Amino acid sequence: MGCVSAASVPQPRTETARAAQAANSSRRSLAAALLLGAVGAAVVLLASGQTWAQGAADAVGGSVPLKADGRDVTGVPAALAVVGLAALVAVFAVRRAGRLLVSVLLTLSGAGAAVAAFLGAAGSGTLDEQARRTTGTSDAAAEALTHTVWPFVTAGGGLLILLAGLLALRFGRSWPAMSGRYEREGGGPRKPRQAADPDRPEELWKALDRGEDPTGDQ
Repeated sequence: MGCVSAASVPQPRTETARAAQAANSSRRSLAAALLLGAVGAAVVLLASGQTWAQGAADAVGGSVPLKADGRDVTGVPAALAVVGLAALVAVFAVRRAGRLLVSVLLTLSGAGAAVAAFLGAAGSGTLDEQARRTTGTSDAAAEALTHTVWPFVTAGGGLLILLAGLLALRFGRSWPAMSGRYEREGGGPRKPRQAADPDRPEELWKALDRGEDPTGDQ
């Protein structure tokens, strides 16, 4: 009777350890998503402003150098990076279905930025257009065309945003929301008001102001 088996003793430390492990995992995923999303958007915006392609056009008097940066080739990656940044912030401002939708938007923004950068990496349309304007002929084309590494850097930034979106889809339910504290303050249960003490001096004066005898019930 006096012996208690070790298996029947509750193990509160095990549950506490599991809760702590879940909290640590949530914090790590949150930090990783913030870092990946912010760095990815910064990379896309920076790399989109760099020279993506170079070439030359034959004109009267010699060859004219041509170059095009990422925004000349396609403005899609930079625009989607801005959308991704906004979605990354919005993830913490919404909950439940709203958070899911914003996480999907974040993921699609990264994927779209990466795809657009890859498609623009080998394009020559922008330089051909510059060649036509430079020479004044409608059939001119850029020559000695070369491409830089910046389109692929841009695509890498898009992939970082994509990873941030995937983390939000996987772990976003456990992340805190910026509005949670205000929702608890505004919509949470309020503490019941304590009954006024009739023996307090201020309550006695209030009773006298109402024309009541504060000592009548004593």
